[in-house]
Amino acid sequence: MPEQASHQPAVKHINQPLLSKMVPVAFLAVVLIWSTTPLGIVWSSESVHPTMAVLLRMLIALALGSLILLITRIRLPMSKTALKLYAFSSIGIVGGMLLSYFSAKYLMSGTISLIFGLSPLISGLLAQKILNEPTFGPIRSLSLVVAFIGLGIVCSSKISLTSDSWIGLVLILTAMFLFSLSGVLIKTVKINIHPIASTVGALMFSTPIFILAWIIFDGTLPIAQWEIKSIYAIIYLGIFGSLIGFIGYFYILQNLKASTVALVTLITPVFAIMLGASLNGEIITSSLILGAICVLLGLSLYQFGDRCLQRVKLSRQRRGSTKIIL
Repeated sequence: MPEQASHQPAVKHINQPLLSKMVPVAFLAVVLIWSTTPLGIVWSSESVHPTMAVLLRMLIALALGSLILLITRIRLPMSKTALKLYAFSSIGIVGGMLLSYFSAKYLMSGTISLIFGLSPLISGLLAQKILNEPTFGPIRSLSLVVAFIGLGIVCSSKISLTSDSWIGLVLILTAMFLFSLSGVLIKTVKINIHPIASTVGALMFSTPIFILAWIIFDGTLPIAQWEIKSIYAIIYLGIFGSLIGFIGYFYILQNLKASTVALVTLITPVFAIMLGASLNGEIITSSLILGAICVLLGLSLYQFGDRCLQRVKLSRQRRGSTKIIL
């Protein structure tokens, strides 16, 4: 599951002439981290209360991020514009992360990843209202319909009169919406800031809210009941999910085309579903497979449909002009 890195404002370009060969490694790292994050959330919440699990994760990320700022002497802006950026970022961090952790009690990790994969489509819809971006054309409108048909198939297979999975679905859908909203709001902030500084600033805003959530929903510290698997998952998510994953994603954004980076959102749900089945014994049903295919098809149409259509039209025009010459 993606962090706020996916919606960072314009930043200073980092000179990395010696690291160009690391782009494939960074791309693979981001795919692996995003694929394992939903399973990490499920495992970390098995013996640790969700509010404590996410709080510890953010404290680890904040501590390491602050240390990086000190070592590298990267400035942490505290202007009104910067504070606005941190506040908008915290909407996605708090809303997206906290509700995702609560949903892990009711949903499989693969389902969480699949639903979060819809965030580019929701961001596109919100951008029309908030950023006055153009409305969807026929291809993107079709992609939205196909993706939500897939979502409907996944949801229908989860909801029953004797199941409380609908609670998890409501939580993760809300989390995905808040994450998407946060990303679009961030784009309204015009600031030149280092990505690590923006992350640390957002974590500084978010952490007190996580502390408050822990006090309200739990307030206990039963360390003796914490299983080692949950502790390892929290440490992994704090280091990799919230820091290294972010840095890697920003790095590939600088060095790859946006269309190539978009492949991450198509690959990770597949890997997340496979990992959930193989490592956590999650059941892959035919409804989940069908729904996942529709969702991924919708995302593919959204990301690449217009471009493919333009290529087809251009190819036809070239053929037509060749026939006229002959």
